[in-house]
Amino acid sequence: MTAPVVVRAPAKVNVQLAVGGLRPDGFHDLANVFLAVGLYDEVTATPADRLRITAAGPDADQVPLDESNLAARAALALARRYGIPADVRLHIAKDIPVAGGMAGGSADAAAALLACDTLWGTGASRAELLDICAELGSDVPFSLVGGAALGRGRGELLEPLETGGTFHWVFAVADGGLSTPAVYRECDRLREDSGHGYTAADLPDPQPSPRLLEALRTGDAPALAGALSNDLQPAALSLRPALADTLRTGTEAGALAALVSGSGPTCAFLAEGANAAKAVAEALMASGTCRTARVTSGPAPGATVLG
Repeated sequence: MTAPVVVRAPAKVNVQLAVGGLRPDGFHDLANVFLAVGLYDEVTATPADRLRITAAGPDADQVPLDESNLAARAALALARRYGIPADVRLHIAKDIPVAGGMAGGSADAAAALLACDTLWGTGASRAELLDICAELGSDVPFSLVGGAALGRGRGELLEPLETGGTFHWVFAVADGGLSTPAVYRECDRLREDSGHGYTAADLPDPQPSPRLLEALRTGDAPALAGALSNDLQPAALSLRPALADTLRTGTEAGALAALVSGSGPTCAFLAEGANAAKAVAEALMASGTCRTARVTSGPAPGATVLG
């Protein structure tokens, strides 16, 4: 019998998320600077008589177990491309917060894709795998690649970025999730209400911050702290005002900077070092402003076959 294949894929934080105006196709152009961090989901692919999805771990009860799951869609996409049946059981061991703006579903998709490619011996090239990732969602290609990268287009057109050191992070996980489409709609509404327009015709193309890219390259945490930005943060705070208390608590506890991670509701705190990160996490947990606080660091590798 063919041995199971286990693949691990990382969470991400958007150290910059610059969002362009609403395009006619309903998407937004992005300048999205991803950093993979050391929180991981693991996907185990085992031969089966049909496609099956199981999940375990924190918030696993919120993970869909049908073909709407991104991991299932990844397996189906690869099977279609190679004309084979998607007969596999995918077991997802969750550790990345669910619906938390940290690309947990995208990590599962990238892990499932690599696991199925290995299990089935399809021999897909890196370019083919990235092409399938881009079809699945804007964050999925980065989950495969890891490290640090600039995402253009919807975020799926990746340019690897150099990093010069380790950055220490704390992630405050909120109760309940936030819908990414809802956050984008709120972003558009807030922009329209501001009177500056909200469409791609009204707003300049988003661009990465040279100061931020240089801070990543040199491993300068204080400089990175001064350059962090997320254009979706006002919308996330509008939909979930309590996140402002979480951000303030972490900053007062000594974080160099704080921001909502992606579309939220997870909040990310950049710390000066491992000890400072631990102190920030302890303050967040004591404050009652979040469900849990996780300490980790980045950059981390992308989807990796463990066995």
